[in-house]
Amino acid sequence: MPYWLEVPIKSFPYLLKGAVTTLEVTSLSVLLGLLIGTFVGMGRLSRNPIFSRPATVYVEFIRGTPLLVQIYIIYFGLPSLGLNLPKFPAGIIALGINSGAYVAEIVRAGIQSISHGQYEAARSLGLTHWQAMRYIILPQAFRNILPALGNEFIALTKDSSLVSVIAITELLRAGQIVISRTFQSFSVYFAVALLYFVMTFTMSRMVRWVEKRLAIP
Repeated sequence: MPYWLEVPIKSFPYLLKGAVTTLEVTSLSVLLGLLIGTFVGMGRLSRNPIFSRPATVYVEFIRGTPLLVQIYIIYFGLPSLGLNLPKFPAGIIALGINSGAYVAEIVRAGIQSISHGQYEAARSLGLTHWQAMRYIILPQAFRNILPALGNEFIALTKDSSLVSVIAITELLRAGQIVISRTFQSFSVYFAVALLYFVMTFTMSRMVRWVEKRLAIP
């Protein structure tokens, strides 16, 4: 067997371990991003400037700056303010904050896609603003925006490779370590790309399955 092919095969268990770390980072970042994005998205639609202005500033700043810079700010910048975060939580927080800005715009669009008459009907039945959002508007909005959320989470899986710059041994970092030992860059990077493809392709199929289960038109 050629050496360039032997290296990725022998290194596959190590690369697979890195892929598992990638999924862990992505899953936790997705939960954080969804939580942030939901509240910020509702804040963007608020008529109260106390909520809408900070939400707008957050979305515009995060979307207008590179994710790599945000990772550097969280991991290397915050210690100068006395806040030291371990690399794993720092990576998750940076990815979650970044994803939250994009999820916020998706949620905002989803809420706006629901007829305002449904909100008014809920209020006329005695529901508070938050009850109307929780029980009437948000469930319908999330069903409508599921494809867009799926695309965002798939993109986040690929963007998680950037946390390799702070030495989190996810898939890309694992590949770089293998290359530093074997000097077989093409075959190892190709194996890394293949594992990313398997993960994102599987996610896209899962999203489609959920869409069909929810009967999204």
